[in-house]
Amino acid sequence: MDIDTIIRESGNLPGTLPKDLPTKLPLICQFDKPLFPGVVSPPMDVHGPTVEIIRRLRNSRNGFVAFAMELEEPTDSKPKKLATFACVARVVHIEDSDEGGLHVICQGQYRAIVQKILEEEDTLFIEVTYPLENPGNALHTKALCVEILRNLRKMQASFPLYREEIRAVINHSDWHIPGRMADFAAAFTTSEPMELEEILETLNIEERLQKTLLLLKKEQELNAIKEKYSRIVQERLNKNQEEYYLREQIHVIQAKLAESDARASDLSRFKARVEEIRPHLNPEAAEKIDDELQRMSILSEQSPEYTISRAYLDWMTSLPWGVASEDILDIPRARDILNRDHYGLEDIKKRILEFIGVAKMKNKVSGSILCLIGPPGIGKTSLGRSIAESLGRKFFRFSLGGMHDQAEIKGHRRTYIGALPGKIISALKICGTNNPVIMLDELDKLSTSIHGDPASALLEVLDPEQNNAFRDHYLDIPFDLSNVLFIATANVPDTIPGPLYDRMEVINMSGYLTEEKFNIAKRHLIPKQLPRNGLTKKHIQFTDSSLYSIIHHYAREAGVRTLEKAIGECMRKVALAFAEKPDMKKVTISSRNLSDYLGKPRFEEDPMLRCTCPGVAMGLAWTAQGGTTLHIESLRLAGGNGVKLTGHLGDVMKESTQIACSFIQSNSDHYGIDKNFFKDSTLHIHVPAGAIPKDGPSAGITIASSLLSLALNRPCPKNWAMTGELTLTGRVLPIGGVKEKTLAAIRANATDIILPKDNEKDFSELPESMRTQINPHYVDEFHEVSRLLLNA
Repeated sequence: MDIDTIIRESGNLPGTLPKDLPTKLPLICQFDKPLFPGVVSPPMDVHGPTVEIIRRLRNSRNGFVAFAMELEEPTDSKPKKLATFACVARVVHIEDSDEGGLHVICQGQYRAIVQKILEEEDTLFIEVTYPLENPGNALHTKALCVEILRNLRKMQASFPLYREEIRAVINHSDWHIPGRMADFAAAFTTSEPMELEEILETLNIEERLQKTLLLLKKEQELNAIKEKYSRIVQERLNKNQEEYYLREQIHVIQAKLAESDARASDLSRFKARVEEIRPHLNPEAAEKIDDELQRMSILSEQSPEYTISRAYLDWMTSLPWGVASEDILDIPRARDILNRDHYGLEDIKKRILEFIGVAKMKNKVSGSILCLIGPPGIGKTSLGRSIAESLGRKFFRFSLGGMHDQAEIKGHRRTYIGALPGKIISALKICGTNNPVIMLDELDKLSTSIHGDPASALLEVLDPEQNNAFRDHYLDIPFDLSNVLFIATANVPDTIPGPLYDRMEVINMSGYLTEEKFNIAKRHLIPKQLPRNGLTKKHIQFTDSSLYSIIHHYAREAGVRTLEKAIGECMRKVALAFAEKPDMKKVTISSRNLSDYLGKPRFEEDPMLRCTCPGVAMGLAWTAQGGTTLHIESLRLAGGNGVKLTGHLGDVMKESTQIACSFIQSNSDHYGIDKNFFKDSTLHIHVPAGAIPKDGPSAGITIASSLLSLALNRPCPKNWAMTGELTLTGRVLPIGGVKEKTLAAIRANATDIILPKDNEKDFSELPESMRTQINPHYVDEFHEVSRLLLNA
């Protein structure tokens, strides 16, 4: 049913009512606004017992229900209080819902007065009476209708949602039923529920028209205010939208300009750098840079290739092409720097000064790769820094310890994302010169993996015949490294690959003497540790005896790291004491109170030094940490089971033991040894400190001396140390590590040392301070050893 039909059939003339209107009706409560006669209700959902009643009304000629406003919120399903008037409506459409209820549309028909509320089978009913309307003054009524129509026409433009309904009301307005015009007009407003209820309860049509016109006026005023603020908001939105579009356009324009400006800036910067270094570029490098500049000029800044190209050009133009530090080949200055930074090491300093002297004669430092080999903590790294300062060059150090990827040396190829040059090229860029001193620390601790062999990659770097055209994988052009002074450091030469070892000029460094350690502690370590611990000379003092005690009982290693740690430990405890009691007196650390700061001594006098029983001899050994003493013990057991060896001995040392036993047994008549000594006995040879692996041939004469001492039942002199390889014929062959072994003998308070005759030249090269502390004895054959030790 359309709106025109509804309006045409919207009710009777005022003052007349049908005679068969029902007085008992099902109740539908309303809360937001009342239903007016002639107005169609919005679709409603009906549930519960009311559903069956509505279904019955569908086929009834007079299918009416009552709509009434509920004045108070209900506490249960029943309303507490209803308005005085209700609207009797006809059911015009029913449709079943999915939830089991009904969708119902009704059209208001008549005003009714609520008389009573009834409840039957959980359904609410009301009894009503139908009042008659009072038409009022006809002239006034007509004037009010005209004014209402005029206002409705104004509202058509403002209420697009009700535009068709308002048009239908205007087109079918009948002056004979002005009350329905008032009801329709009031229904279109957004007035308060009680204001609309008042319209429903007004039976005087003239008065109803007046109230409706007042509501229309208020509605128009409200709508004007809404339009005003809507217009303001819309203007702001339009302004913001306009600004947003403008900003977006500016952003896009700036991005385009910035892209072109950034590329132009990068290109101009790189071109300026290239022109500056072009005289020093080799042809291949110049061609590579020009090609890359051309490629970069046609790439978009957003392209990943642009970033790669930019990074490559940045590296290429940042390298020190033709930039070199001026060498300071001043030998007295170099000597002063070396003496200032290092105590002792006279032979090493002499070798470095010779190196600088040769460079001065050639007027160029090139073609040499030094390798400093020695135990930890003796100053190899700091010596490299002093060499750089002596030459006036930049210094760069990186550790090779644990390095297992050759790309760390030669760089990554540019095909990989995040590729970078290797350490060598990076060092040159950081230093800013093409002739720095680069220290390759811990060369002996390189490792290999599936990523390649870094030691093999270093072959090109450390070869003076090849490194003038070193080709990094990232740069992929030759770069001259011949002006770089490479200094490698290592603890042992054994793990350095042979081809790499041959390319370097090796300088062997040994540990420090006790006197050298003492002077290093006084001149360098104590002044270095004082500011680190917040102390001055006013707070703490070390006596000479305390320093000697630290060296003998807490820091016996070849270097001075443990000595420095011990001094630092003493200072930390003194700093704590001053922090708690600032008014303390100056603390003096002596040999008497040293244990209060460092605890019990870590090293005591070797009990083997006090042993004067037959079968014990003191040998000397070389380790990566320096030299050490090695006591050999021999014991004879009943029962002929040959030789028994203990002490974690390596294969070479086991063979040396077999050689010593065979030699002594074959010369038993010469030494007057009982014939049954070897026949009916088991010889047990042991080297103490069984947890430490031991190997090497240099203990041969020591093992033979231990066996001979046991066989003759004569003790070896306790302050005699020895080293030398023994052959089956009794010859004594030369050994290595003479300086380290001599230092170990001196630290063990040995007074005499037996060395192979061929090592006499090595002992003669030792510092005089060492040679005067011990008496050397040189031997060619073991018979000379036996005469010196056992007078046999």
